[in-house]
Amino acid sequence: MAAGGSLSRSERKAAARAEILQQEEQRDRRRQVSRIWRKPPAERSPEECQVLSESEDIVRELERRRKRRERLRRRQEEVCDEPEELKRKVTELAAAVRNAKHLVIYTGAGISTAASIPDYRGPNGIWTLLQKGRSIRATDLSEAEPTLTHMSIACLHKHNLVQHVVSQNCDGLHLRSGLPRAAISELHGNMYIEVCTSCTPNREYVRVFDVTERTALHRHHTGRMCHKCGAQLRDTIVHFGEKGTLRQPLNWEAATEAASKADVILCLGSSLKVLKKYPRLWCMSKPPTRRPKLYIVNLQWTPKDDLAALKLHGRCDDVMRLLMAELGLEVPRYDRARDPIFALAEPLRPGEEGTHSRKPVAPPPGAEPPREDEEEEEEEEPPPTARPGGWLGRGCAKGARRRKSN
Repeated sequence: MAAGGSLSRSERKAAARAEILQQEEQRDRRRQVSRIWRKPPAERSPEECQVLSESEDIVRELERRRKRRERLRRRQEEVCDEPEELKRKVTELAAAVRNAKHLVIYTGAGISTAASIPDYRGPNGIWTLLQKGRSIRATDLSEAEPTLTHMSIACLHKHNLVQHVVSQNCDGLHLRSGLPRAAISELHGNMYIEVCTSCTPNREYVRVFDVTERTALHRHHTGRMCHKCGAQLRDTIVHFGEKGTLRQPLNWEAATEAASKADVILCLGSSLKVLKKYPRLWCMSKPPTRRPKLYIVNLQWTPKDDLAALKLHGRCDDVMRLLMAELGLEVPRYDRARDPIFALAEPLRPGEEGTHSRKPVAPPPGAEPPREDEEEEEEEEPPPTARPGGWLGRGCAKGARRRKSN
């Protein structure tokens, strides 16, 4: 041994070799035990049973992993209530909707699957396919239209049965269903909206095409410029690993205010694995008896199931169809010719046509946009100058006149 009690170079090398050999022996032992453990008990030889009895710690670890995999598999399974059971639950849900003083709806990707937009954690969801090593088919979102669930929610809000909607979706279908801007908090952004953060307040540009063609995680500039100050525009999308800071269309202030007032929260088509991380949305600072009653519509397990007053295992469109019938309300039909996005959209300026190649949302051939006087009669939104997040034109021609006067 060298002076001072430290190991010599040859001794350190020998100790390192011994440690490596020990680790290799442990890996070989684990592989051997795992191979034996996977066999049916009746097929194990006496020698193999002896190996298992001498490796109880490895066997316990293998059992823990098996139970965890089985638990995860069960949570990913889609469960459907029997028709009569679902009707009974919808009747109970309808009573809660009627009696609610302040009902807030939280929506996830499951409400858009009927529009051929994939969800994330379903059997054919984005994360599910990626975990299986399978490719993801690109989806043309310009062809997507608001579903029966989107239109039902807009109708419930119009009849003052729903006070606010908090959405994790970026597809813009709540906006296109006719739900007023002030009544939506799009926590992860809107694919049809780009903003100028150099203007105060931020200036919004609603487009009829997906503005995220050139954007990605931590890279949000869309390639277009603000018509007022000339600064670069950015998308509004909040990617995983990012924190949303835009006031609109995220509208966090309205979301937290609505949650604080809510006595009933209805969750539609969300796994709640992301939303559960936002304690302000669940009033966790309140005593349990004063928190809103929770109703969940989802085919799969969610981390809030044990806290729910009622869990409905059904597809969102099926549940909402039954609910609207129970409430005696007719689900409005989506009419692309009267899609609000056409009235809200900001036209591209000359020279900007080549800044995107995404297919735009287009009205049906020969359709005329709704007259402004008709919109004023039908919509109950605040005037455009009062909308959070900046001014939005009611239509391309009207917006152009106002921008010129500015």
